[in-house]
Amino acid sequence: MQIPKQLWQASPILLSLLGGILMGLTPSPVEAWSLAWIALVPLWFLVVTRQSLRQTALYGFCWGIGYQGLALFWITGVHPMDWMGVPWLASLAIALFCWVFITLWGTILVVLWAVGMTAFNSLLNRQGAKFRTVTRVLVGIALWCGLEAFWTLGDLNWTSLAYTQSPHNLLILHLGQISGPFTVTAAVVAVNGLIAEAGISYFSNQNKRVTGSNAKQKFILALGLLIGFHLIGLGLYSRPLIQPTQAAFKVGIIQGNIPNTIKLYQDGLSRAIENYTNGYKALADEGVEAVLTPETALPFIWDEQVNQFRSPVPFYQYKLDRFKEAILDKGVLLWLGAFGEKGDSLTNSLFTITGTGETISRYNKVILVPLGEYIPFEELLGSLIDRLSPLDAHLAAGQPNQQFDTPFGRAIAGICYESAFAYHFRHQAARGGEFILSASNNAHYSETMPAQHHAQDVMRAIETDRWAVRATNTGYSGIVDPHGRTLWLSGINTYQIHAATVYRRQTQTLYVRWGNWLTPTLIGLAILAFIVSR
Repeated sequence: MQIPKQLWQASPILLSLLGGILMGLTPSPVEAWSLAWIALVPLWFLVVTRQSLRQTALYGFCWGIGYQGLALFWITGVHPMDWMGVPWLASLAIALFCWVFITLWGTILVVLWAVGMTAFNSLLNRQGAKFRTVTRVLVGIALWCGLEAFWTLGDLNWTSLAYTQSPHNLLILHLGQISGPFTVTAAVVAVNGLIAEAGISYFSNQNKRVTGSNAKQKFILALGLLIGFHLIGLGLYSRPLIQPTQAAFKVGIIQGNIPNTIKLYQDGLSRAIENYTNGYKALADEGVEAVLTPETALPFIWDEQVNQFRSPVPFYQYKLDRFKEAILDKGVLLWLGAFGEKGDSLTNSLFTITGTGETISRYNKVILVPLGEYIPFEELLGSLIDRLSPLDAHLAAGQPNQQFDTPFGRAIAGICYESAFAYHFRHQAARGGEFILSASNNAHYSETMPAQHHAQDVMRAIETDRWAVRATNTGYSGIVDPHGRTLWLSGINTYQIHAATVYRRQTQTLYVRWGNWLTPTLIGLAILAFIVSR
């Protein structure tokens, strides 16, 4: 196949990098989500028109670096860490290492996809297969969705193609109710693939009248799919929310705004106790029935056996006792972010504390942040990481099958990083979770990260058809309805409290009932198409 030199021979590396950069502009801070529908076209074009696995691996690498590197640049916001006693240069080195590592980890997925597509296309060409376009598109979608599904089994996951559409394109995000974020990813890959196939047909070395007609048909099909996907989403989005009065309860959110630079020091600890005590009292006076605090809002151990904080410093213990007195005085249920105990280890937990001060349920964070909250391969790397890292990464993970029961029904709980794992929320919804409680810190990074985190929770609310209550330390806290509409969003780096009415729901979407059924279906269709094309 002959493709004009100006399109790929001059600088195919630059072309693939440009496509990745376009995809990297779709999430916050730019949020140019519409670019996702064309950003994969250059890479698809190159992997289909080149037969060298080494070349296409390089193109996939460049595209992945452009996307992952730009979308995840917010992680460099951990620098500087001088407040933790880390020298400036060492802090910069740690931040750059984290950025490079997670960028490369996500890029591996793209490289595998590019190599897989090239190998499969070579097989089609050698066998003179028919229906190549349909087969390639099906394989491309199935391969990308399969790789994303595999990536979610690990501990590093954030940049699914689906999140490029959140929180703005609510119509397409409603496809997540069908088979989770993989449905949105499949739609994005399908449209990009057909546009690329139209370009391949147009520039093929054949009769221009015929190839032009084929290209036009494929482009119209891509446009039709784009419109069709949005119409399906519109149908799901347009369904009214049935919200009986008896399912309602009024919840309050406290955004304490305790910067990480002071959070674990005297000023920060004192301010945290004061802000959360005053916020709790103010919300109780507004008539809320429950109050949600962020992840480790009060970074002390809550002893659920005696229903009291423990602090080795009498000064803090006095203040914490005053906080407990506020609960007993106001009598409003509290979802408290604090540390719990599990054997000899600590857990990052959310406790349900009644107005009488009794702890009736506890959720321990299941998906911990590598290096930040636990050390992978600790027996081999533990001593090395302890010397290099300023973080005490030794928390114990909670059990995946936890049930977080409250007086308002069973809750779906997610603490910070867990928002990126759709299956975590889906499993809890399938087990009877009626609303989402999302508690996060988000103070480590620039405001790009909390904006992307909010986008993740918008997707989880839509996929499970649940109301989501988000409490963060420094922003963005929010209230999201089951259609993904953000009814309230806090500012960044501000102390805020907010009260809102949310509703318990017991509906079950296709995704909640059947999980990611689409990916194995696509793989089966791709295999069938390959057999038929031969």
